[in-house]
Amino acid sequence: MCGDNKRTGTSYEHRREWVERKLLSLTHTYCIDVCAYAIMSNHYHVVLHINHEKATSLSMSDVVERWSTEHKIPDHVKRWQSQSTLDQAEYDHCVETIEQWRERLWSLSWFMKELNYDIACKANSEDGCKGHFWESRFKSQALLDENALIAAMAYVDLNPVRAGIASTPESSDFTSIKRRINELMENVSLNSCLCPFVGIKSTKRKHGLPFKLIEYLELVDWTARQYRKDKHSLPSNYPAILARLKLHDRDWMNACKHLLRPHTSAVGNDALVPKTKLALGKAKIHLFRLGC
Repeated sequence: MCGDNKRTGTSYEHRREWVERKLLSLTHTYCIDVCAYAIMSNHYHVVLHINHEKATSLSMSDVVERWSTEHKIPDHVKRWQSQSTLDQAEYDHCVETIEQWRERLWSLSWFMKELNYDIACKANSEDGCKGHFWESRFKSQALLDENALIAAMAYVDLNPVRAGIASTPESSDFTSIKRRINELMENVSLNSCLCPFVGIKSTKRKHGLPFKLIEYLELVDWTARQYRKDKHSLPSNYPAILARLKLHDRDWMNACKHLLRPHTSAVGNDALVPKTKLALGKAKIHLFRLGC
């Protein structure tokens, strides 16, 4: 779908850029942060943070501004924007519409729908055909704690290395880690729209990944080297972040190799299962245990 067709010799590699560009552009509309991504030839992985608090704090004008970046605005909302005189029924209709958009701004289903739909339309247009482009809608797992978050991010960022199409993380095209490394090396912001690393929880910044970027890069680099058959021993610069998260290296490697198990609906600590059931409205979840 996004690679090379060996039968015809046609390359569809440019579609991976379509996915990357659309994925990052949606962060300007939705209150959903992209933590990590990897776009492969026939699928993609993405780690997202749903920022419900941000969505609920937006003013009505902010909601309309965000929604208008990707969608057409109906006339009754345009009249409200221009501060035209509205009767009570028209005003109530505007409020109802805008609040519906607010709900969508933190909806994973809407985010994925718009991402997949845009790519499907472009690909079908290019192929001169109609119908489904993606095999299924999408599959998701809830990440219950910091251990699960960083394991999922490393799993995603190392997909090209694990698949044998890249030798190092920094040479892995269409991944979040390559984008972060490019920004770091060039000492500039590429306006990547990626969720930033802000360090420990006590940081003054409210939103961001609770790790240091340099430690994450070291962790991913160490993990990537463990996949190679000629390097089984633990290197001297063992990443301290694993010790802080109370993760044994064997448990960590198991998580990075087998994170996306079939039927798994959540990843993390047993203690967080009751809270997760309540949040997801489910009587039972299939947990991939990570950490103590």
